[in-house]
Amino acid sequence: MDAVQPRVRVERLSYAPKMFPCPHCGKKGRRKDVHTRRIRDIAYREIVWLEIEVGEYRARCTCCKTFRAQVGGIEPLAKYTNRVRDAVIDRLLDDRMSMERLRLALQRDFHLDLSDGFLYDCLDWKVRQVDLPDYRQWTLNNFSGTLCIDEIHLGHRTLLLATDPINDFPVAFALVRANDQAHMRRFLQNLKNWGFLPNVLVTDGSNLYPALLAEIWPNARHQLCVFHVIKDINEHVFDALRRLRKQLARKTKRKRRRGRPSRAQKRARARAGKTKKEQAYFIWKHRHLIVTRPENLDGHQRRWLSQMFGYLPALRMLRRFVLATYRLFDPEQSPHQARCRRAALVKTPEFLADPDLAQALAMLTPEKFDKMIAYLHSPAGQQVRTNNHVERLNRRWRFFEKVRYKWRRRRTIIRFIVLALDRWYHQQGQHRAKPKVICKIQPKPRASHHPSRLQDAA
Repeated sequence: MDAVQPRVRVERLSYAPKMFPCPHCGKKGRRKDVHTRRIRDIAYREIVWLEIEVGEYRARCTCCKTFRAQVGGIEPLAKYTNRVRDAVIDRLLDDRMSMERLRLALQRDFHLDLSDGFLYDCLDWKVRQVDLPDYRQWTLNNFSGTLCIDEIHLGHRTLLLATDPINDFPVAFALVRANDQAHMRRFLQNLKNWGFLPNVLVTDGSNLYPALLAEIWPNARHQLCVFHVIKDINEHVFDALRRLRKQLARKTKRKRRRGRPSRAQKRARARAGKTKKEQAYFIWKHRHLIVTRPENLDGHQRRWLSQMFGYLPALRMLRRFVLATYRLFDPEQSPHQARCRRAALVKTPEFLADPDLAQALAMLTPEKFDKMIAYLHSPAGQQVRTNNHVERLNRRWRFFEKVRYKWRRRRTIIRFIVLALDRWYHQQGQHRAKPKVICKIQPKPRASHHPSRLQDAA
């Protein structure tokens, strides 16, 4: 059976007035000739050709001798309209297709036989429309004073990223060869040179940040991510639970006779309840309940937690430690109250007697704890305790790296990041007047905005 031939449609347009302005200076020239060209447009399951009459004009200025009329939505000397280019960008960024799947999809749905070179030319065309200096100025005007900083590895390179968590926009990024203090210092120093003077800096517990932040912004408060702090403390809690669970499983077991158990034996075992090994398995299966906040527990989980306490009463001590740790980071308290709670917690003999909890308490040194509660000095509406804002953006890059995009050359990485952030924030920020681009940190301002000439803090 023969395949159904697509419908072919030809639309004729004329852009040949008697007078047309010069594309360089705007001085009008008189028409001397008319040329016809055919350009491919996009339509679902159709082949659409635009047959356009374009006028050629004698220039009355010194810019050139002759020029042709420029048609809106069509690039000079282009074989496809800008709607085709936009369709390529939409499927790459919104539908998250690879280049090969993108080309096949356009061929199937629109009968467009596009080359790989044209697809990559669409990316360069879109990046040339990005206005980087305007976005940098916008970020300076709308900067809230709080900065989240993090890094992510993209293949053999590292992406340094800074965002504003309160006003919800990325501030800047830099692509570097190594994740070390030299590259981080240059990235942060460039932020300071462009005029960013934050009051609060939010980072994770990496040793890469404390010395640099104190050197570049000595008056800013350094906030350690509370999520990472609690995660590290809970790891020690799980170590203690693992040790207690193993001790429970090693206790004396009931002897079992050979052969199949009789009905009487089955009933006796049912009355006796679960074995120590089964109890240990139940505790390990529901171990997450030990560190779950009380307001997040439902009825079934509360009964399971009570059942765990019945199997192993020592878990009540772990639960009390977890709840006391959560109270340390209560946003409703004052800094003095938080320090008093910490002083009482680190001196509790019950917790110090456990080797794993003692290691967790050793993390709460006075100097480090002051950085954990730096958010208490900010107004209630501007308290940022975690760097989740920048981590959410990093997860998007991790997804593209693993599934959709090959992180190879520096130019392609920068081009894709600029386009993805441009599209994402354009869609997320429709309700407010926000530019559609991301600021690329440069050591010096440059006239060109092409991604091949972008220089980061590497």
